[in-house]
Amino acid sequence: MKTYEKLIALKKERANYFCLIDPDKLDEIQAAETALKCEENGADGILVGGSIMLKNNFEQNLKIIKENVKIPVLIFPGIFNFVSPFADALLLLSVITSRNPQMLIGEQVRAAPLIKHHNLETIGTGYMLIESGETTSVHFMSGSMPLPRTKNDIAVAHALAGQYLGMKIIYLDAGSGAKYPVPDEMITAIRQNVDLPIILGGGINTPEIAAQKAKAGADFIVTGNILEKNNNPQLIREFADAIHSVKK
Repeated sequence: MKTYEKLIALKKERANYFCLIDPDKLDEIQAAETALKCEENGADGILVGGSIMLKNNFEQNLKIIKENVKIPVLIFPGIFNFVSPFADALLLLSVITSRNPQMLIGEQVRAAPLIKHHNLETIGTGYMLIESGETTSVHFMSGSMPLPRTKNDIAVAHALAGQYLGMKIIYLDAGSGAKYPVPDEMITAIRQNVDLPIILGGGINTPEIAAQKAKAGADFIVTGNILEKNNNPQLIREFADAIHSVKK
């Protein structure tokens, strides 16, 4: 079964929880320990990626993460040389809220030959950057203006465009360390109009907020920054339990 099919099966019963690991912020031992801690405490998948790479340790950290967990390991490419065979699949992002052609298609073209070389499963993902109250890393690095957080109609139109272009997932992101997460009303408006799975990240600081976003319509909730600050197994378990309590 392909990884995408596993994700579709996961979302049929309840909301699901992904932990985001930034390989630039951990050594190999820390990466393996963090991934295993996430799996043991209820995470349904691991995303690996970040907005910038200073230490050039992406591939070795990804490899050791994959060797230590059984749950899906997905590359979340903040930069498009994040292509490696040591993952179950790659979220091939097109920043559909951007007007920067490099983020819409240019980086994907650069990545495509390497994806083919590794025969890596790709999941076409319509990535939507949403205003979060401050400039986030992805906002700055992508050169893309976020969608206004109060403009649900504009968000719905972008998500529909992603669906009609053949994307397999919509990823709503307020950005790492966001001041405010994506509003419930926007998530619900997109859920009511789009058939694709919705991944949601950015600014999810408590299990209560995570459950709230799942109830609003997100299928997969992502935490990253909060776990970097407090890598506590109990907190991971609390996030997983809160998200899993939301049934479909």
